[in-house]
Amino acid sequence: MKKTLLILSLLVVLSILAACGGGGSTPAPAAQPAAQATVAQPAAQPVAAGDPAKGKESFTVCAGCHGMDGKGIQGLGKDFTTSEFVKGQSDEQLLAFLKVGRPASDPANTTGVDMPPKGGNPAFTDQQLLDVIAYVRSLQQ
Repeated sequence: MKKTLLILSLLVVLSILAACGGGGSTPAPAAQPAAQATVAQPAAQPVAAGDPAKGKESFTVCAGCHGMDGKGIQGLGKDFTTSEFVKGQSDEQLLAFLKVGRPASDPANTTGVDMPPKGGNPAFTDQQLLDVIAYVRSLQQ
């Protein structure tokens, strides 16, 4: 019984580490390449507005790499407070981006760390992701 509990605990820890991209140590370059501006095509239908207060609650999943204040953690996640990428995308485009993430192998990935689909939480609904988008937009300076 103890061995099973130990194995399950280890699997949970490994899952959390995988969702954060494994904690790569490559520092992020200061500028984002122009290729990063092209993500996914906007959805055919406009999406509903998100709720920043609810988004802040869900953002705890993202905070492991981007910090709860959205200022990023060096070598893990980008700063959302000054992100030209976030400013340049519609909610529909950001929703599409969050749903697929960005692997470290993508030339537009400047951190060298995987951005997992839905931030590593496959249970996130589109509405929860829109709430996160609304929260991220509220952090912008």
